Amino acid sequence: MRRLAAAVLLAASLTACAGDGEEPPSLTAPAVFYLRPQGDKAGVQDKMPYELKAEDGDEPGVRTLAADVPKDARDTVVIRKYGGCKGSSAHVTCEVDGDYSNWADAPRAKVVAAEGAEVGDSAIVTYTYTTKDGKKLTARTRFVVGEPVVEALAPEYEKDGPRPGAELTDSVVVRNTGEVPVRGLGLELSASNGGFAEKYSNCRYPSFSRGYRAVCEFPGLTIDPGQTVTLRPAIRLRTKKSDMYVSYGKDVWALDMGPGHYKTSPKGGDFGDGPELRPETVEAVKGPYVGGGGSTYVVLDSYADYEVSDVTLVGEPGDRRTFEITVRNNGPADAGAAAELVFSPPFGTAMVKQPMEEIDEDVYQEYCESNGFAYTCAVGDLDPGDSRSFEFTMTLGEPGEGTLSLEEPDPTGPWDVGRRDPDPDNDEAVIRVPGER
Repeated sequence: MRRLAAAVLLAASLTACAGDGEEPPSLTAPAVFYLRPQGDKAGVQDKMPYELKAEDGDEPGVRTLAADVPKDARDTVVIRKYGGCKGSSAHVTCEVDGDYSNWADAPRAKVVAAEGAEVGDSAIVTYTYTTKDGKKLTARTRFVVGEPVVEALAPEYEKDGPRPGAELTDSVVVRNTGEVPVRGLGLELSASNGGFAEKYSNCRYPSFSRGYRAVCEFPGLTIDPGQTVTLRPAIRLRTKKSDMYVSYGKDVWALDMGPGHYKTSPKGGDFGDGPELRPETVEAVKGPYVGGGGSTYVVLDSYADYEVSDVTLVGEPGDRRTFEITVRNNGPADAGAAAELVFSPPFGTAMVKQPMEEIDEDVYQEYCESNGFAYTCAVGDLDPGDSRSFEFTMTLGEPGEGTLSLEEPDPTGPWDVGRRDPDPDNDEAVIRVPGER
């Protein structure tokens, strides 16, 4: 059985030089790529597809791409040809252009596991790209049967967190549930609100994230199938006095597979000045685990007191009045988008104008939803001490009263407990057209 050795993420071979101002011809391919066993549809979700690229300018002329499997590996992998390519399961030749990508172009020499290949078997496939001038470029990929599958311990939520301002701690626990070893681990940590209380010396903190994101790499770490690893010391997260909801995330991946097809890992950033994050092999730790990582939500021991104020409209029947309905967050917490204003006008009034929102350039629609009797307006995020006003214009009718109330929107997740408003009385108000004017 041929086993995988150490590899770098990307291999490229250049065998031609370009003139002044021209990019030299190139052929690039991953150094390692993992294959599912023949007929097996399981494995890593959101996996980065195999990417083979060749560049040789935009001048006309025939280029060729060849793929070869060595004789001693033909029971491990085979090639499937598409888009006019010719050849056998061990040698395929394709006519391609000067800007070739197997993601975008029809000609393809796709490598798959051979029938009967065992998990852990590997084979090196050589690609040869012949430029318009007849020069040959080569690149090689080691294809491995089976995949490492990295999962992170990620509890979904905690509703009984500490008081705001306290530190939260959590460990990074990962395991390999795949068929072959993880050879090199990538980790991205994210923190909301208060950020990290300490920054690991072997992790980068990209400047655009204001220190709320960390990227760590462990190229020498091997995690065998079924093995669990804990990274220590534990994550320490700050919380603020105004926090009610706190979240933090962990994304994990095998370094030679990348973070995924639709994910990217931030570049750059300074290393931290705290302790070094170190992996330790441990006994199995009970879940829940999430493939590729996940987020954890914590509800702190706090609340947000929202209030809506009364409105009085003075005038005669038929008069138009413009007015504001104001919603205020008295704090102490920022509860996010935790309220909807429901406005039922007094009987006999007629709506003339209501809040609008721009949905496209110079295209507007009504902001509040209406069922013909009441208007429901999303309040949105309100920091402690802030308020939001909604402006309406109505034609008055006979004396009467309408109602104003603050309702809880539908929960956004099992951790969403709303505002935990301690004073429901000020969640109700009236809008009145008085009898004596």
